[in-house]
Amino acid sequence: MKRHPEYQYLDCLSDIMKNGTDKPVFGVEKTYIRSVFGRPMRFDLSKGFPLLTTKKTYLRGIIHELLWFISGSSNMKYLADNDVHIWDEWAYKNYKIAVAKKEVSEMTQEDFILKIKNNKTFAKKWGELGPVYGVQWRKWPASDGRKIDQLKWAIEKLKTTPERKSIVVSAWNPEFSYEMAAKGKSMVIVPCHMFYHLNVNDGKLSLLMYQRSCDMFLGVPFNIASYALLTMMLAQVTGFKPGEFVHVLGDAHIYNNHFKQVKEQIKRKPKPFPKMVINPKVKDIDKFKFEDFELKNYKFYPPIKGDITLVGGF
Repeated sequence: MKRHPEYQYLDCLSDIMKNGTDKPVFGVEKTYIRSVFGRPMRFDLSKGFPLLTTKKTYLRGIIHELLWFISGSSNMKYLADNDVHIWDEWAYKNYKIAVAKKEVSEMTQEDFILKIKNNKTFAKKWGELGPVYGVQWRKWPASDGRKIDQLKWAIEKLKTTPERKSIVVSAWNPEFSYEMAAKGKSMVIVPCHMFYHLNVNDGKLSLLMYQRSCDMFLGVPFNIASYALLTMMLAQVTGFKPGEFVHVLGDAHIYNNHFKQVKEQIKRKPKPFPKMVINPKVKDIDKFKFEDFELKNYKFYPPIKGDITLVGGF
């Protein structure tokens, strides 16, 4: 029998633990990663939705974050309004810098997020995360002053010339990355999932995403589900059947404070993947709402918790 596709992920975890190289984490004391480089995974979306089963995965947050990306927003208020806290630490990090300079009064992260949720003026200033994924997808700043909507362009080309090999959407923009950016212009975190490439064969739309930095325990399960769902959404609005989601991992690593959790997870035997049902009436990528997605038959093991490490994408 063919192995469950989730074993691609579990095998990568085992590979890293057994064969990975230990490397320091930039700017974080007593923390290191164990890493391998260059690993592919493929998920046939006709065989089920690749939401990992060996630990419960936070689908509500995945859907809201993806809708936020698609909206092209640079402000996390939408996430706060929907009680999704994936990006909280990055906004609060900027606020803490202002606290250290005595420019603002101190408050807890919980109070900070609550104020973003309830105060539009505060959210407008402190909820801004800079030119993150959605901005680059939908409002890429061109040298002539235009804002290029890469996603809209990609959808148009899939509809009109699906045989193209150049339908790529990039989030990696050197102008806003690390020391290459002008002072104060760098993204709060430089994109880990850098670009995705769309391809049509035999009436099926497939998406390949390259991820340069892969937090295998916490981040990658989200990324798999998020881009699999994006593939399905794009297939629906362009009139194709979903094909494969191909995930190319660059630096695939496990943080040393996740080793215990990973050893527990790789002992678990995957359950059948669930089914994702999308409202078939939605034909415009900008019209999707959270309520348009229904997950069926999701069987899973209990969640395994681990702390996120804020390293700025290095």
